[in-house]
Amino acid sequence: MRAVGLDLGSVRIGVAVSDSEGRVAVPSTTLRRGRSWAGDHEQVARLVAEQEADIVVVGLPLSMDGTEGPAARRTRKELVHLRRHLQVPVDTYDERLSTVAANRSLAEAGMNVARSREHVDEVAATVILQSWLDQRRAHPEMPEERP
Repeated sequence: MRAVGLDLGSVRIGVAVSDSEGRVAVPSTTLRRGRSWAGDHEQVARLVAEQEADIVVVGLPLSMDGTEGPAARRTRKELVHLRRHLQVPVDTYDERLSTVAANRSLAEAGMNVARSREHVDEVAATVILQSWLDQRRAHPEMPEERP
């Protein structure tokens, strides 16, 4: 099962992909947001098709207490539109601290601040996707979240 992970930022969309067995996530690319969600989602749909993905996993930015604040509500709203462009299921995964983990990982790799900004979104998408893959492997009985 190949999966594509997305970190839906307001300026960029970080993209990660898994191997065909759904075990390891790797950074793929960062898409710059355009003028409309439709254009952004067409880019995502092309990537999903190129990767022959079976599922898309989108980071859901929950508040630290686990509730859905404005960012999570915006993501859920965007998901309604994104699903219209995709031919595969879309799942969400709690992305709390994924950007923190991505920044830490890039700093540990010795990447300077300017260069790390270019890659933080795709690394955050990788953290989200790898966490989702690990959870699925640990709990195969868990259904995918779809709302």
